[in-house]
Amino acid sequence: MAQQKTAKLYRMVMEQHICPYGLKSKFLLEREGFTVEDHHLTTREETDAFKDKHDVKTTPQTFIDGERIGGYDALRVWFGKDKPEEERSDTSYQPVIALFAMTFLMALGAAFVASGAWFSVKTVEWFVAFSMCGLAYLKLRDIESFSTMFLNYDLLARRWVRYGYLYPFGEALAGVLMIAGVGLWLAIPVALFIGTVGAVSVFYAVYIQKRELKCACVGGDSNVPLGFVSLTENLFMIGMGLWMLVKLVG
Repeated sequence: MAQQKTAKLYRMVMEQHICPYGLKSKFLLEREGFTVEDHHLTTREETDAFKDKHDVKTTPQTFIDGERIGGYDALRVWFGKDKPEEERSDTSYQPVIALFAMTFLMALGAAFVASGAWFSVKTVEWFVAFSMCGLAYLKLRDIESFSTMFLNYDLLARRWVRYGYLYPFGEALAGVLMIAGVGLWLAIPVALFIGTVGAVSVFYAVYIQKRELKCACVGGDSNVPLGFVSLTENLFMIGMGLWMLVKLVG
């Protein structure tokens, strides 16, 4: 019979505050098959005394087989779910993957409602347009931060700073008009212009100057590396603009 695995968890559980990392630590331990001895720190004085006793700065704290593992982040590392902090990369594609996955599913659903077919030309059109709107939203959450990061590489924004503030509005406008299929006389040139300037700027910064920068494509707090993702965003806009132009004149 396998020996039961037990862990001791000390976490803040107060009337007006329950530590979220304590709850996540308990959930993770139980998911990994541990029986948790759940010790609640119910007052600030009790919490401070625990920290002083174990010479730690934060709670929660997990102990397994008498060894202090640490807080929630340390517990994830101990279970092999994350790398140690010194081995972690400071860049991540997760925000972009999540966005494109969501907009693709939205496009599938919208196309099915509109035509009864899950995948069609309309699915692709809406996927690109939804993605443009989603990326614009992420930029508009903190336009000041976005415009600052954007100035690191965009050639036009460096000459005309206001362009860094106008870019996400142009992207959003083109995306919305393309979703609705109206005002294409405006959406097409906007998409072609900002897409072309963006593609040239990214290509020059990454592939000619060989600079390692963070991409402003998903907002100013992005950890996405500048390169393939931002270039893809701009090529999408160029391709969508050209496709809509063909449809419009055809």
